[in-house]
Amino acid sequence: MSTPSAPSTPSSYFEALYREAADPWHLAERWYEHRKYELTVASLPQRRYRRAFEPACSVGELTSRLAERCDSLLACDRVPSAVESAARRTRDLPNVEVRRLTVPEEWPDGAFDLIVLSELLYYFDTETLDRLLTRAVDALEPGGTVVAVHWNHRVAEHVRTGCELASVLASVPSLAVTGEHFEEDFVLQTFGRRLPDGSAPPSPAAREGLV
Repeated sequence: MSTPSAPSTPSSYFEALYREAADPWHLAERWYEHRKYELTVASLPQRRYRRAFEPACSVGELTSRLAERCDSLLACDRVPSAVESAARRTRDLPNVEVRRLTVPEEWPDGAFDLIVLSELLYYFDTETLDRLLTRAVDALEPGGTVVAVHWNHRVAEHVRTGCELASVLASVPSLAVTGEHFEEDFVLQTFGRRLPDGSAPPSPAAREGLV
């Protein structure tokens, strides 16, 4: 799926960030983040999802928005304090469950029709990224959606930029690109898992019989 790369970002990096601040990236405060989250949710091609998975949920800002479109949403993070913050942020949302999981080593059981990979994939080396994408595809129902959104500037702790990840994701055979949004600061893509006959899932217009 991809070419050799630098090592994955160590877990100590995240643990140190959350020791210094409950919300180290100021996700709850920044207009940049709020706008990106709204675009992420607006990009989802289906009105409603049965069961969604959001790894690396951090403090749950995107989680609370995704919950409005999902019957059931499982969010997780590797850092216990982030899990606690996300659980508090979503405590009044009965369709949301927050767990501590480290992906791709740990992965929830069952199938999903939506998997959200937000600000996550650039932390992984090639081997780990390939394992994560394999697990995501295997857990995604045919016709299900993957949405990926990532910062597009070079960062010392990131193995890849958003544009570099876009090329990796677009090369996954089981996924069909259904939407792309490129900005200077981030890249947002949606994918559908191909149907058993190899075709891409229908577009939103096709689902409503417009084409």
